[in-house]
Amino acid sequence: MQDSYATPPILFEDNHLLVAVKAPGIPSQSGRTAIPDMLELLKRDLVIRYKKPGDAYLGLVHRLDQPVSGLMVFAKTSKAASRLSQAFRSRDVERQYLAIVRGLPDSEAGRMQDYLSRKEIDGRVRILSDGEGYQAELTWRLLSRDRGRGEALLLIDLITGRRHQIRAQLAGHGMPLLGDRRYGLMDDRDRQVPTVALHACVLSFPHPVGGKLMTFRLGPAINPSFSEDDLRIFESFNHQLSD
Repeated sequence: MQDSYATPPILFEDNHLLVAVKAPGIPSQSGRTAIPDMLELLKRDLVIRYKKPGDAYLGLVHRLDQPVSGLMVFAKTSKAASRLSQAFRSRDVERQYLAIVRGLPDSEAGRMQDYLSRKEIDGRVRILSDGEGYQAELTWRLLSRDRGRGEALLLIDLITGRRHQIRAQLAGHGMPLLGDRRYGLMDDRDRQVPTVALHACVLSFPHPVGGKLMTFRLGPAINPSFSEDDLRIFESFNHQLSD
């Protein structure tokens, strides 16, 4: 795991935004814990690198759950923050995730459309059957099966962005994520891995100034719940996309 006080890796930066990598265990933004969060770590880095006399502006425009790893974009100006936030609301942002699920899908791809509770019920976001709550939608593609363990590696395209959406929907459909301490099975296999096997691997959005499409892809090496085989499968898939 990454040092909690180290500056997160920055993949891209210009005058308007920066794209950084969140390690599992680091919050996106300060909450009820004293653990340093992505926003503050990156703001501290900006102050040091640019020798700013006071605080640095950095806008949080989306979040990843604390145990989840992967790509995040931050705004360096209020104008960029407003435009990036609008891009997320209008679904002009593509977000894909790698996930290891406990269970073997019957098909090669699928779609989940549900309504999720607006508040946690017994500590979890739940799928509701009465059409109330937030509409939640995602699609998934099967990348590999591990029949011996009864697990599968999925590529998930997040269409809506609800709190705990991927974790809650997959668990509700009988495919909980490996290592998920809240929505998972929490058996011996789950306890073998240090965190949830969920990684934000693709982030694509229009640049807030100029509109150029920015696309970033990142394998799950930063998340120790994925194996070397998972990394190779993603790299092979990523290579196919680039051809």
